[in-house]
Amino acid sequence: MSAFIITRIQTGDYERWRPMFDQDQPRAREKAEAVRVLRSVDDPNEVFVHLEYASVDDAHEARDRLVASGVLQRFEDVHGPTVLIDAS
Repeated sequence: MSAFIITRIQTGDYERWRPMFDQDQPRAREKAEAVRVLRSVDDPNEVFVHLEYASVDDAHEARDRLVASGVLQRFEDVHGPTVLIDAS
């Protein structure tokens, strides 16, 4: 069963944030099958990161790496990472 992680981040400065995201220091995207970064139309510094994994276990592993790395603690306004499955 596929699983997803969605994280919303108020980056403060997208252009500064993006190169750090691309490095993937926590290796949260190592097993991701798809990666999407969406930017808010109203505030281009607000991003939604959507990751897709082959399994819930892979998604949980990625989330745990991301949280343990502390990279999200750099931002005051973060929601997630949340592991989800398709409800349809």
